[in-house]
Parts: sequence; C-alpha cells; structure tokens
Amino acid sequence: MSFKAPDSLSEQIAQHLGQLIITGELKSGDRIQELRVANELNVSRGSVREAYLILARRYLIDIVPRKGAVVSEMTPKHVRDVYEMNILLIGQLCRRATQNWQEGELDPFLELLQLMEGYVANGQVMKFYDATFNFARMAYRFVDNPYLEDMLEDLQPAVRRTYYFAINLDQAEIDASMMFFRELMACILERDVDGAEQKLIQFGEHQCDTVLKRLESGAAAPA
Repeated sequence: MSFKAPDSLSEQIAQHLGQLIITGELKSGDRIQELRVANELNVSRGSVREAYLILARRYLIDIVPRKGAVVSEMTPKHVRDVYEMNILLIGQLCRRATQNWQEGELDPFLELLQLMEGYVANGQVMKFYDATFNFARMAYRFVDNPYLEDMLEDLQPAVRRTYYFAINLDQAEIDASMMFFRELMACILERDVDGAEQKLIQFGEHQCDTVLKRLESGAAAPA
C-alpha cells in the first residue's frame, strides 16, 4: 500500500490508522510502531509522526515517552466523557438546524434518511454506520461556526469508536438508531427545538449506557 498527495499525506495516514482503531484491528494498549507503519505505507517517518499528532488530538492514541504511540484505552470514564461532550456539541448543532432551515434545505436529509432505511433493510451495517455521521456533517451549514465544526471533527473519531462498539452486529441497536433518526427528523421538520434536543439527549445517553454495559460484560472493545 502507498499514499500520494503529499499536501494531505499525514491526514491520510491518520484516517487509515484511525479506521483500524475504530473497527478493532488495533486494540487498546497496542503499540503502533512508527518504522513499521512507514514501511507498510511507503511514507516517511516524519509523516507518520505528524499523523500521530492528529490521532492524539482525536483521542484515539496516547503518545507515551520512550514508548511512542499507543492505542488509548476505552474505559468507562472515557466513554462517559466522550458522550457528554458529543451531546453538548451536537445539541448546539441540532438546535441551530431546527431553528434555521429554509424551504428545500432539508431535502438532502430526507434523501439520506431513505438511504439509511434501505441500508438497515438490506443489512448494510457499515453503510448505515457511515451515513449516521454524514447526517451530522450535513448540518454544519446551519451553524456556520468553524470552531464548533473543528471541535466536532476532532471528537468524531472517538464517537465513531464507541458507536461502532455499540451497534456492531447488534440488530436491536441498529433498529434503535434508525428510530432515533426518524424521530429527530420529524422534530426538525416541525421546528420542535426542545423535542429535537430531548431526542438527542435520550439517544446519546442510551448509546453511552449500551457501551458501558458491554464493557462491564467483558465484551472486547474495538480499540
């Protein structure tokens, strides 16, 4: 494997390694060896080090003195902290979208919702999983706040990590997620700001509890 586009090389490396962490190919506590990554991806060690800084900013790895990059632990505190921040940030995004949308601007969301229904019906879990995060990204336009967008983008990989753990191969959780997006969209269409925020809080807390229960049961975390 090799990567091109030098101007975004570190980001590409970070996305590649981040996906391995999110899906569990790299586990909690695994050391990510700089030289090995550089050789496998045919990139410089400097680019790998820059990618490590991106991954650390996104809460997927810890950079430990004399040890290097290590996949961060998914502890109960980590899970609670991630969901607490995500609910706060997405809540602001949801409020602005519900208040500010204009005629025709929700059409892409309705189209995406239909696609998500199809993914669930056809058992296309990963496509559904990716679509749930695209839903939030599409709402950035209603906020027009680059600081909020940057915070959400940095937090998103950690959220994806826990969310993947919660829904992976669990049809009941996939169905619950689909129901949430249906109900959220209904609130947004009705400009029901309080209702949309309440749905978001309930769903976030449910996801957090699901991850915590799986951790307590001894299920193997995907990172």
